[in-house]
Amino acid sequence: MSHQTYYRDNEAYAQHLAAWDGKLYAKYADTLRPARAGGRALDVGCGVGQVVTRLAEAGFEAHGVDVSAPNIARAGKVSERCQLYDGHRLPFPDRHFASVGALNVLEHVDNPEAFIAELVRVVEVGGRIVLSSPNFLRCFGLKDYHPKMRGVGNKWRNFRRLREKAALMKTAPESVRFDRMQPIVREKFQPDDDAVVATNPLEMRFFLERSGCRVESVSCCDRYVNGLVDFALNVGPWRFGMFNSFLVATRIR
Repeated sequence: MSHQTYYRDNEAYAQHLAAWDGKLYAKYADTLRPARAGGRALDVGCGVGQVVTRLAEAGFEAHGVDVSAPNIARAGKVSERCQLYDGHRLPFPDRHFASVGALNVLEHVDNPEAFIAELVRVVEVGGRIVLSSPNFLRCFGLKDYHPKMRGVGNKWRNFRRLREKAALMKTAPESVRFDRMQPIVREKFQPDDDAVVATNPLEMRFFLERSGCRVESVSCCDRYVNGLVDFALNVGPWRFGMFNSFLVATRIR
């Protein structure tokens, strides 16, 4: 059974997303804005429609898709451009959007490599892709919420794994795959515990580039922070080993 079917009728998931503070998705939504006024944008994993609403209010033609029926039931109350989909093939033609994004979705999909290629498929050449997920291979950080991130031992293993992956990208790129994880499913729904993919910025950049994109920026901050703090966190390569994976790319072919 597909892991994504876990969300199909998950009302607790919809309730969780409905309670999101706007600060959680503001940077993502603003980065997803198309370059031209009135441009067409797609939020993949749109939840209950907050990002679609924010983009529509800014004057863009905003669309959303999600695998969760309760999510779409809520999103449909704010936008008729949100629809249920199967989590695999996006229901749009090639090069249909000026911008496409996915916020905290990649870590939950069955085939993350194909998912990234599918995002790129529906964006026009010259269009923008915004891809954001937790960094499960983080090497630094406190108050880590997932077992794979916690403790010095795990962080050392994550550092070594990132180095192994970087070497593999040079010597055997066709063999590169995201590491899979066993989902932690609790009786009371807990976000991110049930992730099945060890998302990280190194491989996200790799698969975006392999799908025909130029990666414009890689940040460990998925939310707005003080400008000096943002600069200090992201000025060097340590951003690949911290916090989150917030990537912005342009499709070039």
